[in-house]
Amino acid sequence: MTFNFNVREIATATMVLFAVIDILGSIPIIIGLRNKTGHIQSEKASIVAACLMVAFLFLGEEILKLIGIDVNSFAVAGAFIIFFLAIEMILGITLYKDDEPESASVVPIAFPLIAGAGTLTSLLSLRSEYAVENIIVAIILNIIFVYLVLKSSVRIEKILGKNGVSVIRKVFGVILLAIAVKLFAANINGLMGGL
Repeated sequence: MTFNFNVREIATATMVLFAVIDILGSIPIIIGLRNKTGHIQSEKASIVAACLMVAFLFLGEEILKLIGIDVNSFAVAGAFIIFFLAIEMILGITLYKDDEPESASVVPIAFPLIAGAGTLTSLLSLRSEYAVENIIVAIILNIIFVYLVLKSSVRIEKILGKNGVSVIRKVFGVILLAIAVKLFAANINGLMGGL
């Protein structure tokens, strides 16, 4: 069994997941949950989110085959979702918002906050472009960062301030927009070729 680790692929996949997960943009929600419940299970939430992401990375394609959808179609659909997430981040608008979670248990933090629909869609889209081992490294790097943010969310908000968090969201929104266009362009030919 050979591994094809590629620094460029790891970096790109890490940036995509970082932008889609948008843990810095979720700091206000995390702080709200911490104030409501007094405690956030950072370790548990991070581990569950990582397991969900890795499981979907491996089983997602099989689930798609089961319902008769090919990876190219899913990747193009993923490109649209990433595009709209990017638009939300850049323009500061909300196109779709889940109800705010009631408690800081694993469910609202791990899913859908960290491993939400956008993240899972992005994983399958990335899988159509990059080697699985590079995506797993990207997942691990993001989960470590998520854990650190969950542990020190109050401190981070004080350091960055509202403007700092807003600037980071917009920068990653632009990166995400470019990635959405690239994913769409890379997979639309395969999709059209199958028609």
